[in-house]
Amino acid sequence: MPDDIFYPPTGFYFQVNIDEVQGKNEGSFQEVSGLNIKLGKEDIKEGGENRYVHRLPLRPQFENLVLKRGMVTGSGLLQWVEDTAQFAFSPKNVTVILMDAESTPLVSWQFNNAYPVTYQVSPFKSQEGALVLETVELCYDYFKRIP
Repeated sequence: MPDDIFYPPTGFYFQVNIDEVQGKNEGSFQEVSGLNIKLGKEDIKEGGENRYVHRLPLRPQFENLVLKRGMVTGSGLLQWVEDTAQFAFSPKNVTVILMDAESTPLVSWQFNNAYPVTYQVSPFKSQEGALVLETVELCYDYFKRIP
């Protein structure tokens, strides 16, 4: 295959690292979402200018990072969630790494000063036999892409 052909990466092989959270399968998640930035804007009307409005950018707004996985018992992540629920805040940096089929990192995103704001367990339904999923939503200051 020629080197000049580009194929966009697939989003199925990724890893999540949370500083100081250790344990088996801690970085394995089924889904990661919330990698979104939205710039606010402020409309400024200029006196005497009726053709347009000046639109100035405001601070960026970051959505919460949402992590979903099959339930893990004895998890360091869940201990962090429980500690935060008791107001023992300990913000941590979180890194999401997208990898190719050979486990080579393609790109990473670092989320700074993250802490859990939501923890949810999927409903138990005896008639379905589905996996129990847990969802952790993290608030953070900002994120940056690391090439």
